[in-house]
Amino acid sequence: MKRALLLICTVAITFSVSAQGGFLNKAKEKLAKASGGSTSSLSTEEIVAGLREALTVGATNSSGKLSAADGFFKDAAVKILMPEEVQKVEKKMRMLGMGKIVDNTILSMNRAAEDASKSAANIFITAIRNMSISDALGILRGQDTAATSYLRGATNAQLTAAFRPVIEASLQKVEATKYWKDFFTAYNKVSSEPVNTDLTSYVTERAMKGIFHYVAEEEKKIRKDPAARVNDILKKVFAN
Repeated sequence: MKRALLLICTVAITFSVSAQGGFLNKAKEKLAKASGGSTSSLSTEEIVAGLREALTVGATNSSGKLSAADGFFKDAAVKILMPEEVQKVEKKMRMLGMGKIVDNTILSMNRAAEDASKSAANIFITAIRNMSISDALGILRGQDTAATSYLRGATNAQLTAAFRPVIEASLQKVEATKYWKDFFTAYNKVSSEPVNTDLTSYVTERAMKGIFHYVAEEEKKIRKDPAARVNDILKKVFAN
């Protein structure tokens, strides 16, 4: 009886190990297929490390670029202009000789976005460290900006919470709220339709849009341009 039980246990353990090995091999094959490489040249750990590094490079570069002086203000791709619904007001203000108020408001909004962008890199890096193998698979199977989409989903709430108070303080520091108030106080004197816009929310949304614009551009470069792969892990993963 004891021999029979021992034989049954041995068979069960052998089957279990075999089944787990088969499952792991299949998972590894899926990862290799998704990455376009082979299991012998690229491990799961290397794939995840490469994606984390790509996101870190993109996030750090984007944050550094936009937090610099004139990072938003002198970049046509991300410069914050008046809200679309206010642009008709802007034209009338300029026609009435109030262009200086408009210009000061626009400059102040961009300065606030530049201030807020300084806090983006640390938030991004925390999210990147938490990226799972499942996240990596989704990114590998995704489009040219799949990693950026992951980062946006993982950090949107934290960025909004971090950006808003910084932008609000920055707008007050450079008197943007004063310019904004002056802007619409002057306009409302000659208009029958008063304008009321949440300046802080608008600048926060535009600042985040600008950050992710450049994170996406960095990701595309790393995927397509070997010169953008600035270290060994990026070269190894994205060469495959």
